[in-house]
Amino acid sequence: MNGENRGNETVRPYTTAPFYSYFSNKLRLLQCDMKRRSIILLVISLCLSLSTFIATCENICPANLESNCDDGSSGDWKGEFFPGIPKIKYEGPTSKNPLSYKWYNAEEVILGKKMKDWMRFSVAFWHTFRGTGADPFGAPTKSWPWEDGTNSIQMAKTRMRAHFEFMEKLGVNRWCFHDRDIAPDAKTLEETNANLDDIVELAKKLQEGTDIKPLWGTAQLFMHPRYMHGGATSSELSVYAYAAAQVKKAMEVTHYLGGENYVFWGGREGYQTLLNTDMKRELDHLATFLQAAVNYKKKIGFHGTLLIEPKPQEPTKHQYDWDAATSFAFLQKYGLADEFKLNIECNHATLSGHSCHHELETARINGLLGNIDANTGDPQIGWDTDQFLTDIAEATLVMLSVVRNGGLSPGGFNFDAKLRRESTDVEDLFIAHISGMDTLARGLRNVAKLMEDGSLAELVKKRYQTFDSEIGALIEAGKGDFETLEKKAMEWGEPTVPSAKQELAEMIFQSAL
Repeated sequence: MNGENRGNETVRPYTTAPFYSYFSNKLRLLQCDMKRRSIILLVISLCLSLSTFIATCENICPANLESNCDDGSSGDWKGEFFPGIPKIKYEGPTSKNPLSYKWYNAEEVILGKKMKDWMRFSVAFWHTFRGTGADPFGAPTKSWPWEDGTNSIQMAKTRMRAHFEFMEKLGVNRWCFHDRDIAPDAKTLEETNANLDDIVELAKKLQEGTDIKPLWGTAQLFMHPRYMHGGATSSELSVYAYAAAQVKKAMEVTHYLGGENYVFWGGREGYQTLLNTDMKRELDHLATFLQAAVNYKKKIGFHGTLLIEPKPQEPTKHQYDWDAATSFAFLQKYGLADEFKLNIECNHATLSGHSCHHELETARINGLLGNIDANTGDPQIGWDTDQFLTDIAEATLVMLSVVRNGGLSPGGFNFDAKLRRESTDVEDLFIAHISGMDTLARGLRNVAKLMEDGSLAELVKKRYQTFDSEIGALIEAGKGDFETLEKKAMEWGEPTVPSAKQELAEMIFQSAL
């Protein structure tokens, strides 16, 4: 044992090590404490500087626009929301100006109608003015210059004024909205309705003296936690009632603003698993809900079209209005086919395993094509990406269905499409819509070429020409009984089956693009 024993006390040899160790530790602690304090002071200083910067710069316009904005001192935006952006005009296909139409000439007559009457374009409020660029893997990437970071009534009014300036500069006179996009939720339904009334009154005032009005309105029955099991298909009676009250109000304000249609998109009307789901009961409840909407529409004198927007899944695993055919079967079963039409969204079509053209034709031939949400998805991505439609061939097929339908009125084309996450300039909002409008306009021009040429229509007619006979007419009239057909089969012998000429059809189609 080290040290000397003095009774019960052990005396250790004298050493300076503990002394230096003690003060060395104290010194290190003091230095760490000073560093911590320095860091804290630095953070506080940076926060103060940042808050000062934000306070002075929150309304600064992007660098690519001429600065003509509010100085942020009034709490309300003044002046233009889109300074430096002129009213968009048609300049023709040779123009290199990104802020001009190359193919969409609103007043030009194509196939007997003005282009604006074929198209009836609409701006989607939610993507255009509430889109932030956020996705499941990342935070928002954009906040427009007029945004103050709140969801207040004042902010909602500012957005609405920006929205109307955007439409006027774009030359579009229709818009679409969800109730909760344009006005914030409150603590009670009564307070929420009051918020909505406040914003709707502003929209009504902004519409005065213009030809702007809603193409359609709808209720947002998918975002709030109360709707996690659905709205009309919720297992909870109180949620069903709340959803009914919300649709009632949304239908009223759509009517008040002169809206031409009302849409039902059942994002939560479906299931995640059948193990805990009474599917029949939920479908029955959905049908009862829609019938109540029909009844209320008639009660308030709303003459707009009621539209169902099919989608197969997302956010639910299975949505009850999977595609156009499923929606048609549902409407037929519950006696609602004469009360509703369909709002076909191209990206939803591809999610259901169909082309947009297929869904449009399914709706059209059944008398259900009422409106189109003009967008597209990415074939490499398996979800609803809501991109602006820029594919000329797809746009031509879309317009082929629209022309065959005689147009879409009182429906139209709503741009249910959003900027890419990486597109963050204000002018990108204009460029995206211009591109989408030009693409569909070019599609219409291509359809005119196909119809003037007539080769594709003749190919199709020739393919079915054997039915343009006495026995063919008998079959198409529903009078072709099996006994008669058996006699004809024996008389004619083995059929000679001609080519379908698919490659020729594709060649004719491509020649018009």
